[in-house]
Order: sequence, then C-alpha cells, then structure tokens
Amino acid sequence: MHLPEANWSDSDECFMRRALALAAQAEAAGEVPVGAVLVINDVIAGEGWNRPIAACDPTSHAEIEALRQAAAQLRNYRFPGSALYVTLEPCVMCAGAIVLARIDRLVFAARDLRFGAVRSKFSLADSDLLNHRVRIEEGLLAVEAGELLAGFFQARRANTKAGT
Repeated sequence: MHLPEANWSDSDECFMRRALALAAQAEAAGEVPVGAVLVINDVIAGEGWNRPIAACDPTSHAEIEALRQAAAQLRNYRFPGSALYVTLEPCVMCAGAIVLARIDRLVFAARDLRFGAVRSKFSLADSDLLNHRVRIEEGLLAVEAGELLAGFFQARRANTKAGT
C-alpha cells in the first residue's frame, strides 16, 4: 500500500484513487487507462475516463469527460477554486481545456514522456504567456498509475504479436 507523502492530504489520495478506479474502467473497455476527477469544495463535480474509441471522438479524453460532466452539472464552463486529479499528465488538448476552464490546481500521477503538455514536453498550464496559470503538482500514486498503463500496453503488444 502506498501511503500519502507529507504534502498530500487524505482527500488528495482519495480523489486520485477514484481517478485510478476510473482508469481501470477505461482499461476494461479496451481504452488507454486514464481517469480524471474534478473536485470543487471537496465534492466531486465531474469525472471521466478515456473513451475516444467507444465515443468515436478523439476529444473524449478523461479530463475532457470530467470537464463536460462538471459543466453540465454546474451549468458553467469555468471552475474557479477547483482541483483536477488525473492519473496521467495531460496532453496539449487537455492542458488547453484545463486553462480555459480556470482550474486552480492540477494533480497528476504519472508523467507522459511522449505527449505530456504540462511538464514533459511543454509547460502549457502554467505558462507566463497565459492570463491564467494552473498550480501543478505531480507524483501522487504515480507508481500505481504507471503500473496500470504499463500493464495495458504490455497486454496490447502481446495481443498484437499473437495476432488477436
């Protein structure tokens, strides 16, 4: 069991564990296992998991799904005072949406070394060029998120080699 680090609260770990559970739902559906939870005042306002294959929509990333659900529930497109918990570092599209939604805090588990747009490849969400900067914190339950992703891609490669 992974205990929260000194800078992570119990609620941080709880919300990231929920995001990991959503990522597992994506994996069960054959989607890349990424989950996201949008929290306002310690209440989940929206959540989602990757579903571009099922939705036939390239924008159906976990973060976008969580933002869409929150926007519909709250009848607003901006979320001041919110925190978004994501199991994988957001891509360029999702980083842009996070900024436009005025998310205050982004907590992500694992870095995405190929497409990560908030730390790995770019620093879009907290760029000095933008009028809104997101506070970014990384690494909460990174091992668990990384293992979920690695297992998914290992299985996919094995199935490809086996011809299934």
